[in-house]
Amino acid sequence: MRIVETRRAPNPRRVRIFLAEKGLPILFEEQDLMTGSLKSAEFTALNPWQQVPVLVFDDGRRLCESVAICRYFEELQPNPPLMGVGPMGRAETEMWQRRIEFGLLFRVAQVFRHLHPKMAHLEMPQIAAWGEANKAKVEAELRLIDERLAGTHYIAGENFSIADITALVAIDFMKPACLEVPADLVNLKRWFDEVARRPSASA
Repeated sequence: MRIVETRRAPNPRRVRIFLAEKGLPILFEEQDLMTGSLKSAEFTALNPWQQVPVLVFDDGRRLCESVAICRYFEELQPNPPLMGVGPMGRAETEMWQRRIEFGLLFRVAQVFRHLHPKMAHLEMPQIAAWGEANKAKVEAELRLIDERLAGTHYIAGENFSIADITALVAIDFMKPACLEVPADLVNLKRWFDEVARRPSASA
């Protein structure tokens, strides 16, 4: 099997970190979304949504969407558990993963895609007002996460999980989006400094 990705993009990075935490080696194949290669007929046959990553199996089957790919590897190798343990643990991890994905990562992406000049050929039309509107939404979400981290070690509880992976990637993605974490979010800073030092963060 192989994973088709664009290495610089945030969603493939989520999968790479997940696999690194699991210690699972896999072949990666690069496609550069900035050059329009995801719109080629060959790639569209793999994923009609023209997005990465795509997990391609040797028999031709495909899995798209980052969390779906992570779910497959979680089932394949449950340890270390990154998607929760037990009914409540799995549900809470899913809750926080979705909150981070849609509340933070999506908002950062909207700022980047609608305001960065290099994205103009991919985000048509770029709507600057929408990009600007999401800046406040990013900060609001960061403050909610900071409040959460005042009472727990990691975002979904006391164990590192996919929710932390998504948050780490989202906050790193803030840099090219020209966004900064407010200095007063000390709980978030404590958490970020720790998770950014994990070996998987450089995957």
